[in-house]
Amino acid sequence: MPRVEIRFHGRGGQGAVTAAKVLAAAAVEEGKYALAFPEYGAERRGAPVLAFTRIDEKPILEREPVLEPDIVVVFDPSLEPEIYLKGLKDNGMLVINTKKTIDELLKAIEESGLKKPRCIARVNATDIAIKHLRSPIVNTSMLAALVRASRVVGLDSVKDQIRKVFAERPHIAEANLKAMDEAYNATEVVCL
Repeated sequence: MPRVEIRFHGRGGQGAVTAAKVLAAAAVEEGKYALAFPEYGAERRGAPVLAFTRIDEKPILEREPVLEPDIVVVFDPSLEPEIYLKGLKDNGMLVINTKKTIDELLKAIEESGLKKPRCIARVNATDIAIKHLRSPIVNTSMLAALVRASRVVGLDSVKDQIRKVFAERPHIAEANLKAMDEAYNATEVVCL
């Protein structure tokens, strides 16, 4: 597997930083090298947040932000394509939390004048999170969508990490696992 660089776009309180860390831990569990770290602006709920994960089969020495991601994961559908598609590689993938259809997403991207991602995956992670967690914390649903679209790690590896994160609160782990299953199955993926 060649190196995969992922950039997460969200807002404080949606779990983007935790998602980046869980993804990295899942990759390590599978015998890969991984590095995850956040980039904060104003550290408060609702403020824009970036987080990054690099996964490779050899040690990772770079510690700078991911400026040219292979995959962009968007937690907040109110963000503009100009923000999250910036620097996306030509063969890049967009994984987005939205109620919009893929055709509507493509139209918005075309209208922005930006190049289209090679693949787009969409899921309504907010509704899934509210259903299972009673909160719009979409990180586990978006991780499931990312896994479904990219296969960068296995779903079981991510689920194992969620169980570890919530080891002292198994009812929360179970709710997140249910959200993951629904999001995984609901994710639509189109490659152009």
